[in-house]
Amino acid sequence: MKKISPKYTEAAKKVDKTKLYTVAEAINLVKTVAFAKFDETVDCAFRLGIDPRHADQMVRGAIVMPAGTGKKTTVVVITAGEKLAEAEKAGADFVGGEDIINKIAGGWMDFDRVIATPDMMGKIGKIARILGPRGLMPNPKLGTVTADVVKAIAEQKAGKVEYRADKNGIVHVPIGKKSFTEAQLAENFKAVCGAIVRAKPSSAKGTYIKSLAMSTTMSPGVRIDTVDATTVSV
Repeated sequence: MKKISPKYTEAAKKVDKTKLYTVAEAINLVKTVAFAKFDETVDCAFRLGIDPRHADQMVRGAIVMPAGTGKKTTVVVITAGEKLAEAEKAGADFVGGEDIINKIAGGWMDFDRVIATPDMMGKIGKIARILGPRGLMPNPKLGTVTADVVKAIAEQKAGKVEYRADKNGIVHVPIGKKSFTEAQLAENFKAVCGAIVRAKPSSAKGTYIKSLAMSTTMSPGVRIDTVDATTVSV
């Protein structure tokens, strides 16, 4: 049985489990009850009325956080020809072609995102089983397979976050750090919630956002009024 720390117990007393908070109230409360000494990540969990077993009901996408993510993103670009110099100039941390692919195949994983140009996707297939399970496989729908490497690098460095519904139809998205101001967290939340609302599958029936909660890495969750959430995200 997992042991609950005294600090968590004290924080939980400040959260009314029977109440649905507004987004503004939730952000304020989450920052108030956060007790860890490190700069915790603020996370939102959207429980959606979808069936992820059906491909036409999968919710997945990426969004650039207006206020950033509060963390440095290490970007790898796999390309060839003139795009190599272009990627280096644009600020990619690592740039290469088959040499990078072979390095990853050998176990190197010191990066957060992989961007590839379309001409390299056939060669990247050999490391798909390494990148795929980690959510790092380049994908044109997420903007990580593109000929415009300058734009892709800029988005990743600015704080582009990917989201995807899990097998239970829940989408977890980090919206910043507890050190962010309430205004910054609100700005990022608005962008994320708006993106998820717009990603609603046409085949999804009934209530789309069934429930929503916000928490930091270590703190208890704060339930949010979904009507208020969708209103502020418009």
